[in-house]
Amino acid sequence: MSTAVDAIRKHARLFAAYFRFNLAAVMEYRASFLMQVFGMAINNASFIFFWKIVYLRVPAVAGYEFRDVMFLWALSAAAFGVAHVCFGNCGSLGRVIIQGELDPYLLQPKDVYFNVICSKTIVSAWGDTAYGIILYLLVYGFAPGRFALFLGFVALGGLLIASARFAAETLTFFLGNASAISRLLTEFMISFSLYPEKIFGNSVRWMMYSLAPAGFVVFVPHRIYRSLTLASLPLLLVADVVYLFLGYMLFRAGLKRYESGNLVVTRV
Repeated sequence: MSTAVDAIRKHARLFAAYFRFNLAAVMEYRASFLMQVFGMAINNASFIFFWKIVYLRVPAVAGYEFRDVMFLWALSAAAFGVAHVCFGNCGSLGRVIIQGELDPYLLQPKDVYFNVICSKTIVSAWGDTAYGIILYLLVYGFAPGRFALFLGFVALGGLLIASARFAAETLTFFLGNASAISRLLTEFMISFSLYPEKIFGNSVRWMMYSLAPAGFVVFVPHRIYRSLTLASLPLLLVADVVYLFLGYMLFRAGLKRYESGNLVVTRV
């Protein structure tokens, strides 16, 4: 038991160290960082006007009012942002494998999966995170309990998005460059997350709770938030654990097939 706790602590310290390093790196060019963050937030905000126009003409869409749709947008944007702020390599593993950049990670004493996925941050993702949180506060206001619940959904959703996308990138071990599959999965997850659930057919909704788990990122949290009953919360936790475990096992299996790129790199 103590060994497992020590391992968790070591990896938590590694995550914190990577986060501080990545933040310091992007803040070195503050003007560029702020422009990318602001630009992404503005790009996302433009869609609010589209939905506002729609709801000026109809009271609800598939049972969702304007505030409900804004919850989906806020949660999906913030979760996507957190996934790529904290686990920036979740969408880059294919490139890392093909270019032989995985070699340095294999020489380090930390778990390779964890080491790779959290060693990078995406600058524009900070804009997604800020946009999602600000949009939520503008629409729902600040109520400490509900806001904490929303942030919990953001954390779980971000972990799920990163796990699913990293698992898709892991297919590079078996199929060659799987970046196209990863991008397609990401586009499906984003597209499914931004619209009321009931406008999709049963076959698509099945996909949203399996291959492209947008349902666990936004729709189950929305039902919990709307009803304030936590009966479905264990389902979210199980979904995160299952996707993380399957992705991890797929990565470990693929790692056995990896051939070094003979790239000499020093990581400090």
